Amino acid sequence: MVDERGGEIVVVGGGVVGLTTAVVLAERGRRVRVWTRDRVEATTSAVAGALWWPYRIEPLALAREWALRSLEVYEELATVSQASGVRLVEGVLGETRLDEVDGWLAGRVPELRATTPEEYAGSGLRARLPLVDMPVHLPWLRERLAAAGGVVEARTVYGLAEADAPVVVNCTGLAARELVPDPSVRPVRGQLVVVENPGIDTWLVSTDAAGEYAYMFPQPGGLVLGGTAEEDAWSLEPDPATAEAIIRRCAALRPEIAGARVLEHRVGLRPTRPAVRLERDTLPDGRPLIHNYGHGGAGVTVAWGCAEEAARLVG
Repeated sequence: MVDERGGEIVVVGGGVVGLTTAVVLAERGRRVRVWTRDRVEATTSAVAGALWWPYRIEPLALAREWALRSLEVYEELATVSQASGVRLVEGVLGETRLDEVDGWLAGRVPELRATTPEEYAGSGLRARLPLVDMPVHLPWLRERLAAAGGVVEARTVYGLAEADAPVVVNCTGLAARELVPDPSVRPVRGQLVVVENPGIDTWLVSTDAAGEYAYMFPQPGGLVLGGTAEEDAWSLEPDPATAEAIIRRCAALRPEIAGARVLEHRVGLRPTRPAVRLERDTLPDGRPLIHNYGHGGAGVTVAWGCAEEAARLVG
């Protein structure tokens, strides 16, 4: 096929995976356009917490490689660019033992250690990890893309073949269910509550005996409380009873949360798949199609590692 457009690439999908992939491609000298149905501030990624940790993602071995590469990038961003929305924050990951992560995180997170009984009532890990303020990070990615010559275009796509470029990269998340089509992509609904921060400066993720989990992430715009993981639930409307339960579970861990004023309710649908699809394919007319979707609740965690692998597949 004759390339008449100077090697231009269309990345379909404007969430954190699509934007990061577009940035990597553009900064390697490719002409990139991102097609997104929603403004980047209105994507599922904008709802994320978003703590760096491989959550609900397979294949685990590759996910850890992608996550570690992304960790390198986020650590650097936290040091050199406040505008990126990335900070390194201490916190506790409950119901996790040091021997469960030592094999792949050994020596990688120097502050990683088991919690003391005073820090957490149960087995847990204390670590200093990237915490990303997504309403800031997504526009920052868009501006970084623009600085590299890329553009973001508002487009509703009904088929990936519509993309008018020699190479197409599919970062459509949950929409891949219809666009590929790939029925193995399913939503896992997450509901969050943002409250005025009563003075909490560390993050916490905890799971109770019934399997219900609670988390709190201190962000500049408030304390983000979660959460839920409802499989095959499509509703984007916040449920008041669920919100109350989230606040109750978090207040059981930090009582000062009970009286905090509610600022916002958020709902997002994590694009879950049995395993991330990151591979080279072809469109019906023979053009290369690179798939990069199915990251579940770990899109932020693996975004840079997956973006670099997608760029390698583009060639």
